[in-house]
This record gives sequence, C-alpha cells and structure tokens, in this order.
Amino acid sequence: MAVDTAEKTRSLNDVLSLNPLDAKGLLQTFSFVGVWVIMFVETGLLVGFFFPGDSLLFLAGIASSPIAKDIVGLTLPLPLMLVITPICAIAGAQVGHWLGARYGRRLFARPDSRLFKREYVDKAEYYFNKYGPAKAVVLARFIPIVRTFLNPVAGVLEMPARTFFIWNVVGGILWTDGILLVGWGLAKQIIKVIPPNKIDNYIIPVTLLIVVISAIPVMIEAGRGYTDRRRSRAAATAPRDQVSQASRRDEV
Repeated sequence: MAVDTAEKTRSLNDVLSLNPLDAKGLLQTFSFVGVWVIMFVETGLLVGFFFPGDSLLFLAGIASSPIAKDIVGLTLPLPLMLVITPICAIAGAQVGHWLGARYGRRLFARPDSRLFKREYVDKAEYYFNKYGPAKAVVLARFIPIVRTFLNPVAGVLEMPARTFFIWNVVGGILWTDGILLVGWGLAKQIIKVIPPNKIDNYIIPVTLLIVVISAIPVMIEAGRGYTDRRRSRAAATAPRDQVSQASRRDEV
C-alpha cells in the first residue's frame, strides 16, 4: 500500500513539474491522449496558444513509426493518430469560431499580460483580412499563435459557420496529418544519422526546422501576394505613363 502511494505521489510530482513547452515530455507523460487534448486546446481555447503543436505532431509521427521506442520511448498507433488527431484539431477550431461568434470582441477585452497580448489578436485579424476567410483559415494552421486566435477572430468577423467548417476541415487535415506523416517518414532517416542516446540533443533543432517547413505555404502565399501587388502597381501606373508620353508628343 505504501509502495502504491509513493508511486502515485511520484507520478503526480512528475506531472506537476512537467514543462508544457517540452513536446517530448508531454508525449511521454500523456501519450496519444495528450496529443489529442492539446490539439483541441491549442486551436480552440485562447489559453492554448503556447503549446508546441508543430513539434508535438512531429514527435507523435516519429512515435508512430517502427523505431519509435529508440527515439521517443513509446509507440503510438499510426492509423488512430491519422484519424483522431485532425478530428480533435477541427473540433477545437469550431469551438474557437463559436466563442468568437457568441461573445464578439469582448472575448479579447483583457489587458496585456505575460501570456495574453493584444498583438496576437491583431496579427490573426491581419491574416484574415489579407488572405480572405478561406485561405486564412487554412494557412493559419501553419502559424503558431495565429492558429489559436484566428478561429475566434473568424467568428467575431461573422464568417459563416458552414464556410468556416469546410475550410477548417481542409486546414486541420493538411496540418495534423501532414506533419504526422513527415515525422513518421523521417524517423528511419533520423536514427541513421543520430545515435539514439543523443536524440534529445537534436529534438529542438529538428522541430524548429519542422516549424519552418510547415510555414512554407504561408511564405509561398506571401510571395504571390507581393508579386500581385507589383503587377497591380505596374498596371495602375501604365496608363499615366502612356498619357504623359502622349502629352509630350502633342507638345512637340
């Protein structure tokens, strides 16, 4: 009985001392249930923006590979991860949209603190207005913090629930299953390059690389936007240039 109590106390202490930014620690402590809960909270509740969604998905993908034990220390069922994980992310985003539609801008009416900053909301609204509702909902999935705040912002700005749901499903599947499959596919390559006993030293750099890779769709879209703006400016100035040239000819 004393042994059971000591074990429970030790487990409780491990949970309480867990760093919420430590993706590997979260995965080892809570397994697939932790992944699903964090997917829901990060995309649905304003308090979840600090969770390491990208790195957690990447490690969960590795944990679903045949060599999961060597790298992460546990094994997750890949088919279940590919089905349940996007459902949790989609459900969380729908809750975020509902909160925004239900409570409006007063949902964000709080002073800046160490965690909440008004600039997070402004950035989400910027992406919403810049790319339009559909693209913004999909692209926001690949941008930490923005993916948390854009969903309620979409509700505040009265994006129809049906339209939001369609693009939420698209973005949720692309983001979760995409990064899961990247982790699963790269697991064998990682173990060939990095010895298992040194994996922990490379977790942060690798996950940062994954964050950069996951942001590629946003970078591509930003590049297209820049090109479109240049073309628009060129088209707008062309008639003025032609008028100027014609005036000079008339003067001659």
